[in-house]
Amino acid sequence: MVTDTEFIVESISQGCVMLADGEFFIDRLVKYVGNGRIRWHVEFRGHRIELTTGQLKKQPTFRRKMLEQAGVLPPQCPGANYRRWVLDLRRNAIELPWRERPVDAGFSVDRLVGHGGDRWTVEYQGKAIKFTTTKLRRQTSFRKRMLLKAKVLPPRMDPVAYRKWVDWLIQNAAEVAPRAGDAVITEKSWLDDLPELGGWQDEAAPEATD
Repeated sequence: MVTDTEFIVESISQGCVMLADGEFFIDRLVKYVGNGRIRWHVEFRGHRIELTTGQLKKQPTFRRKMLEQAGVLPPQCPGANYRRWVLDLRRNAIELPWRERPVDAGFSVDRLVGHGGDRWTVEYQGKAIKFTTTKLRRQTSFRKRMLLKAKVLPPRMDPVAYRKWVDWLIQNAAEVAPRAGDAVITEKSWLDDLPELGGWQDEAAPEATD
């Protein structure tokens, strides 16, 4: 089995960067609490490295995870110094509920299904989330609804990029043949199971979750 030292030496020989003292500064640490567990996300130069409390406390594991996922090797600290650094880091962490965990920029839905009459279903990892065309086209509503129903917060996109993405989804959407009786379903009855949408009318308000 490859030791930590052998792994690190091999990774550095393949082009990973070893940082010196004073060069390693993480952007922030986020503490996610919920579902009976705690997870930590170290944000570093656009990377998000997920760690358990035990992995964060152990310097060899922390350095290896940074090397694997961010391509950099933090400097080796004396054990006591590392422990003090981690304690200070944890005291200043930003705490968020686990359900608000963000996703990486590679976020994608499995498919969009059109039901006719301005109704859509976004399928994402086994879940079916209902939308009207208006709510689907509004990024604020889309992100809040995905967070509420799928427990995931899609990344914030440039408004123009979001519109292009939604237009592409709609153009490539699957269609479901209307069933008997669907013709009499009104938009109001379609939204009866979405009472939480009532608080999302002011789309111009800034988002608190970003």
